[in-house]
Amino acid sequence: MGRAHEVRAASMAKTAAMKSSKYAKWGKEIFSAAKAGVPDPEMNQSLKRVIERAKKDQCPADVIKRAIAKAQGLNSGATKEKSYEGYGPGNVAVIVECLTDNDNRTYTEVRTAFSKTGGTIGTSVGYLFNRKAQFVFEGMSEDEAMEALLEAGCDCEEITTDEDGFVTITAQPSDFDGIKNGLLAAKPELEFETASVDLVPSTYVDLDEDHLAKFKRLLETLREYDDVNEIYHNANLPEEDEEE
Repeated sequence: MGRAHEVRAASMAKTAAMKSSKYAKWGKEIFSAAKAGVPDPEMNQSLKRVIERAKKDQCPADVIKRAIAKAQGLNSGATKEKSYEGYGPGNVAVIVECLTDNDNRTYTEVRTAFSKTGGTIGTSVGYLFNRKAQFVFEGMSEDEAMEALLEAGCDCEEITTDEDGFVTITAQPSDFDGIKNGLLAAKPELEFETASVDLVPSTYVDLDEDHLAKFKRLLETLREYDDVNEIYHNANLPEEDEEE
């Protein structure tokens, strides 16, 4: 069929992979919002806002429904949270947080993904991470955000603005609700690009070309598993790889 066909096929595959990754991120954000409150958007405003943003980004309805159903299953006890720690290619510390109704299946999938790329699980690496509340948004300046936090009586560890005008706030997990409510009290229409509690590495690892390729393959494999909810690592990846 020729080189042109191969190029088009590769481009279509890459586009499909990017869409899949994007929808997976929306699914996880919807799940987190549903799990944090009532899994009903009419009774959970945070969930409603996330769903509205997901729809604007053309996230399929079935992705939204599955995320809410998964949160409902966790609340009913049908699904459990499991976490696996270890080292990936290049001695990168990795924590994989999962939601599963079958421990053996999930463990086997995660272990296989690690072993096929030269990594291992079973070694504790949690001490290399700190759990932090993180908010990313636009539409409110850094000074306005600080004023809103002061008004709400909240503290944050760091607040910065990037070149695109997005404000990032980092704080202790215990301050998550206070900060979020304080910002929304000051500006009810504020939409968050990120509003979550995540594990942040205390140190980062640089990878050579060979280990980088293997580590990207590990991430791609893990992201394909339905049970995998979040992947935290301390690899210093190129910006384009972090965005996928």
